Amino acid sequence: MNFFSYLKDDEIDYVHQASLEILEETGLLVRNEKARKRFAEHGAKVNFDSHVVRIPADIVEKYRALIPPTITLRGRNPKFDVTFPRRLPVIATASSAPDIVDPVSGKARRATSHDIARIAHLVNELPGFDLFSISTLAEDAPKDQFSLTRFYAALKNCLKPVRTSVYNIKEAKQVIRLGELMAGSREAFWQRPFINFGYCSIVSPLTMDFDSTETMMYFAENGITAYGTVAPMGGLSTPLSLAGMLTIMNAEWLAAAVLVQMSKQGTAQIYNFLPVFADMRDGAYAPGAIEIGMMNSAVCQMARFYDVPAGGYLGLTNSKIADAQAGFEKGMSPLMGAMSGADFIVTGGLQDALMSFDFGQAVIDNEIALMIKKVREGFGFSKQAVSLQEIKNTGPGGMFAANPATLERMHDATFMPELADRNLREKWEMEGSSTIHQRAMNKARDILSTPNLAALDSKTDEQVRAEFKGLVAGDSLLQKGWMRTDINNDSPIRSRRVNRRRKITKT
Repeated sequence: MNFFSYLKDDEIDYVHQASLEILEETGLLVRNEKARKRFAEHGAKVNFDSHVVRIPADIVEKYRALIPPTITLRGRNPKFDVTFPRRLPVIATASSAPDIVDPVSGKARRATSHDIARIAHLVNELPGFDLFSISTLAEDAPKDQFSLTRFYAALKNCLKPVRTSVYNIKEAKQVIRLGELMAGSREAFWQRPFINFGYCSIVSPLTMDFDSTETMMYFAENGITAYGTVAPMGGLSTPLSLAGMLTIMNAEWLAAAVLVQMSKQGTAQIYNFLPVFADMRDGAYAPGAIEIGMMNSAVCQMARFYDVPAGGYLGLTNSKIADAQAGFEKGMSPLMGAMSGADFIVTGGLQDALMSFDFGQAVIDNEIALMIKKVREGFGFSKQAVSLQEIKNTGPGGMFAANPATLERMHDATFMPELADRNLREKWEMEGSSTIHQRAMNKARDILSTPNLAALDSKTDEQVRAEFKGLVAGDSLLQKGWMRTDINNDSPIRSRRVNRRRKITKT
């Protein structure tokens, strides 16, 4: 597939060379002593007084060449494992919002483990999402079980790959022990480690923090699946230009990637990013800006230059509700990423600049994800698809709807949305004039009203709970008071639909 691109080959090479120059001459502030020593042991020039590390170009080139071209993220059920790059992008929910839009009141509140369990159940049933990046925090997490609580509620209710970050190695070890218990034994888990971690070791500009850098090295040393994200803010932590941001971000990604390879050669990684330009009128954080998609296009080119998977946070929004703003911000950048060759797209469920999760938004984003995958499937051009003989046989004034080939292709030739309304206005009005968010909330409720077949079995769950005293319940239960959006039940169209469904059920 030919991908959209902004940069010419010589421009890609210039960004690479400029990044090498930054790392060799300017260097990074590395706050972690173990990391400074590791850099020094592998040929970097370290000032142990100022904590500045300068990495010669030949050292960068040596270690970045060791990064594998693919990465595998694993789920509790191996049929959901994803290895990429692949033809279709891997699409995930966005993560770590502190709030959730309450499905009963419609108001934002602090998220809890109960919400994580419900979201995990929902994501497990939404085919557009390949991975559950744990969408919210958990206000009710017991002391010393914060990350454990999040992973437990997520893994207990979702068979797909699950990931999020942890604060420190102690938390990581807790979560890994959870995985061992869920797998049935330590040996079974390490034969197929299905816990995936994230980290943000880079603090732009050109700084590596302490805790996240420590966990990054720990993950690599122990063969734990993890990948980092670089999240600069243009105009504040990078130059206020696309090219300037790309160059400093590229240098930062190379530095982190090199340290990972110094920790364990051959550790898989993703060129993953969340670059945001501040709205310079007031400094507002603007993850819904179109420049995110534009940056992703360039990042995809750099990732192909380095022969590593490309990923990014795309389809985020500043909107507080599922309105037109959310629609175009969540549609434009992910589609641009897909057309630019993004292998991994983090997009689903969040609103308000990553501050809140909304169930209806997640279901809408699932439909967007399916459309994005339809685009990446390709045009499907072939002599057979041209259907030349069919055109001749049908002839002038003919009707293709009656042809057997039309029936054969009706489920594959075009994407058929579940939420997007295509009815005539009169029919839409007769059925209650619902919004797409109302329809999405109804679908979410329908899914969550059904027992979760993906839930962890009770015997294994008892073993988990026996080891971690005071752990949250972690069960997916429909929130009390969550009702379906009222649609005009007196509508004759609505009545006919209900009757048809009843007949099918009886049969």
